[in-house]
Order: sequence, then structure tokens, then C-alpha cells
Amino acid sequence: MIHVVAIITAKPGMRESILEHFRANMPAVHAEQGCIEYGPAIDAEGMGKIQTPFGADTFVVIEKWESKQALAAHAAAPHMAAYAAKTRDMIASRVIHVLEPAG
Repeated sequence: MIHVVAIITAKPGMRESILEHFRANMPAVHAEQGCIEYGPAIDAEGMGKIQTPFGADTFVVIEKWESKQALAAHAAAPHMAAYAAKTRDMIASRVIHVLEPAG
């Protein structure tokens, strides 16, 4: 299994616009061969000192894929290119961590 943690920081005030496009693309991603989990997450409210918040302009994409090949196919999918084109000008930064179990 491959885990992905993608940290997306929007230009100020653009996070919800990016998330609208992201949510519209989710059914196509969920239908991909090898997709186990794929969804956005934002800071939980009221967690106090135990939390290091990402902030109002950032969301995290939490993904699980059956294999490196499934993730590579996802990255090359036409719907991902279309999503990237729609959101490119709204994104300030993007950091992607690809991980495997330490087992």
C-alpha cells in the first residue's frame, strides 16, 4: 500500500474555490483502479495546544493506493490534468509526501 499526504496551500481566500473543483473530481478518482482512499481534510476546530494548525488557506489530501503503479496511473489520469488546469492559478504551494508502511 502507498500513502500520500498532499499539503495544498491556496492563494489567500481561494481554498474553498479549489475544494469545489476537488470535490467535483473526487468521483472520477474514487473510480480509479487501486484507489482505496482519497479526500480532503482541514484543521479541526477547538483542539487547543495539541494541534499545529495548517491555517485557513491550506487543506490536506489524504490518499491510500493499492500500489505505486496505481498512484502513477492516478497522476497521469486526464481528469487530474483537467483539475490541475482549473486550479493552477489558485494555488500558492503544493507539497506531496509519498509514503509506504514502515512495517
